[in-house]
Amino acid sequence: MGKIFGIDLGTTYSCIAYLDEYGKPVTVANQENSPVTPSVVFFETPDNFSVGQVAKEALASDPELVCSAVKRQMGSRDFTFSANGQEYQPETVSALILKKLADASLTLKEEVKDVVITCPAYFGLDAKEATKKAGEIAGLNVLAILQEPTAAAISYGLKAEGEQTVMVYDLGGGTFDVTIISVKP
Repeated sequence: MGKIFGIDLGTTYSCIAYLDEYGKPVTVANQENSPVTPSVVFFETPDNFSVGQVAKEALASDPELVCSAVKRQMGSRDFTFSANGQEYQPETVSALILKKLADASLTLKEEVKDVVITCPAYFGLDAKEATKKAGEIAGLNVLAILQEPTAAAISYGLKAEGEQTVMVYDLGGGTFDVTIISVKP
């Protein structure tokens, strides 16, 4: 198995990373050479769309064709985004963002396939399944969906020494989650 990539599919920004040969996390820059990608999709025409900074900039000129903060709708059966006479489910829009992140393969010269995607602590089963489906639509092998504070706690706990109780804050663009964990190495 090749690298396993971690994806933070964020409300406002998303990013992709992996652990290098020394166990250090490496965030992969997108094609615009930024470590984060705006979680925004611009449906310019029915056959042409942009993801990221260009889409974010289109909010000023064509807001009706730009979908942002779609993460808040994950798992919602009632939400669709309409642009150019077409309807898009949250999973479809999120899949476009995930495909943009998978462009890391161009930088790394290796395929981005196996991923773990994080989600907010409040995500229920429907929202988690929708996130997994988005990854599959994007052509990714989704190994797990982890709650963001849980992912942070695991990362901390792997390096912790001694038994302790830890409070983990996740102050994101769209959520603020707090998790308390007991670490027992």
